[in-house]
Amino acid sequence: MTERLCLLSVHAHPDDESSKGAGTVARYSAAGVHTVLVCCTGGEEGEVLNPALDKPEVRDNLHEVRRQELARAAAIIGYHEVVELGYRDSGMADSEANKNPACFAAADLDEAVGRLVAEIRRTRPQVVITYHEDQQGYPHPDHLRVHDISVLAFDLAADPLAYPGTGGPWQPLKLYYSQWSRRRMMAMHEKFLEFGLESPFADRWLDRPHNDHLVTTSIDISGHAHVRRDALMAHATQIDPTSPFWFGLPPEVADTVHPFDEYTLARSLVDAPVPEDDLFAGVTSPTQGASTADQG
Repeated sequence: MTERLCLLSVHAHPDDESSKGAGTVARYSAAGVHTVLVCCTGGEEGEVLNPALDKPEVRDNLHEVRRQELARAAAIIGYHEVVELGYRDSGMADSEANKNPACFAAADLDEAVGRLVAEIRRTRPQVVITYHEDQQGYPHPDHLRVHDISVLAFDLAADPLAYPGTGGPWQPLKLYYSQWSRRRMMAMHEKFLEFGLESPFADRWLDRPHNDHLVTTSIDISGHAHVRRDALMAHATQIDPTSPFWFGLPPEVADTVHPFDEYTLARSLVDAPVPEDDLFAGVTSPTQGASTADQG
């Protein structure tokens, strides 16, 4: 494989890649970093939130519709590769979908980790982005499982004895948890009020648990902030185009309100002080993550 910097993001469902970190991926992709999206489920349990598309033919074929939406959104963001792990959407805890043996939450953990390990070894990322283990605000089983497999795969991908037949060992150097910061929501809330608009960021949003105090890394997405909006619009079944939450401010205003994506540096095998403004801080070469065995 040609030596290159690589960023791999792990997400639960189609549209998660658009609402979380889209500007970051667009920035690094534009800078020449190879970007890989791993989407763990097909999003079969998603509701059709766009009234114009709430039709039997859409609901009956939601998996394929969302797969096409994912491809369009990933292209807008700038992902070079989209990998589908192939699990079924688990739905919320205690739902009927959550009892389906094909769902992600019910999958054998070791098998699921192995699938992700195979992709890490194939694509050789220095940086992996996943979810925090604290999902109090939205405790979806698939989001929790994304965290579980990512943390394990980060280490096991480098173990030459783990998962034989899935490629040579590779050690990612940095593991990040994406954060949906309260400070961003507050900035949006205040901008709505400044424009005399009713803010969709009511108390139920502003009072949700948050991890702002854990943020170590802030990525400036100026010039790329619009990508989140454009990519979300590609998920036409899942996003109501009249939603004030996503689209209530004029685009030229929304793009300048807190134009940062925020992360927690969960693991680092390089020497880079925090706070950071670059996910690749401390990464000195594309082959730095190669294992001793891989380097020969």
